[in-house]
Amino acid sequence: MDWEESFKFRLTEFLRAEQFIFNAPMNEHTTFKIGGAADVLIFPSSADDVSKIFKLVDEFKLPCTILGNGSNVLVRDKGIRGAVVKFTEKFFGDMRCDGQRLFACAGAKLKDVSTFAAENSLTGMEFACGIPGSIGGAIFMNAGAYDGEMKNTVASVKAVNRSGELIEFTGASLGLGYRHSNFQENGCAICEVELILQRGNVTDIKNKMADFTERRESKQPLDMPSAGSTFKRPKGYFAGTLIDKTGLKGLRVGGAMVSEKHAGFVVNVGGATASDVLNLIEEVKRRVCEAHGVTLMPEVRIIGEE
Repeated sequence: MDWEESFKFRLTEFLRAEQFIFNAPMNEHTTFKIGGAADVLIFPSSADDVSKIFKLVDEFKLPCTILGNGSNVLVRDKGIRGAVVKFTEKFFGDMRCDGQRLFACAGAKLKDVSTFAAENSLTGMEFACGIPGSIGGAIFMNAGAYDGEMKNTVASVKAVNRSGELIEFTGASLGLGYRHSNFQENGCAICEVELILQRGNVTDIKNKMADFTERRESKQPLDMPSAGSTFKRPKGYFAGTLIDKTGLKGLRVGGAMVSEKHAGFVVNVGGATASDVLNLIEEVKRRVCEAHGVTLMPEVRIIGEE
């Protein structure tokens, strides 16, 4: 990569050495523990960092991928070309409250946002206590579980566009729908999220979170690497139920397996490659369609070089 040294020099003008890694193995930076290397992985700590990164990437004409906690993605085996901008709790995870408004930087983990809300007697984020993503990723996917989803609580989002400009999104401009937001198309990097929550009783809030946590732990394969729910919910059905009824629990391709605990999850039982996962997904889709006439669609975001 003839651009690497000059790109590295330019990064050091505004980032610390710990904020970027060249030839970064993505199996160390995703919850699936799968994926080839990214040319350069960058961890911004402010919207200004993001703006400078986007301008630099544009100057070098590099492709650029945005990641949150890496919990809903499958990185292909050949890795990711160009730059990956990853929002993490360590560098971009601050939170604060102002009355019933909770502000969280994009790298804050959802479970921490949920706990922070509870500690401030705010209700509305209990549903998110067990979702293994960041708040930025949760907006990107309009994450939801049990009785809630992000679109019910988000008031505004500050994001940086690919020209390096800071923009505020509210209401319809967020485009929040089932596992969708406009950020999936507009290329902007979510930097800060403003939530409007309701006053509640701390004990009641924490009891609800404990109930959701117990239900999640009893039903989902949290002890194995995965990317969360593998498939979107087909209209009128549940993906996990269809897969279970087709007798596919335990179906395996290489190191990838349909979870024996919850059929809606593909898990990495050890040494799985992205090809293993993709081949297993296709086999599950084929058999479910054959048995039930329903076409499953992956919820997991598949990225990287084919």
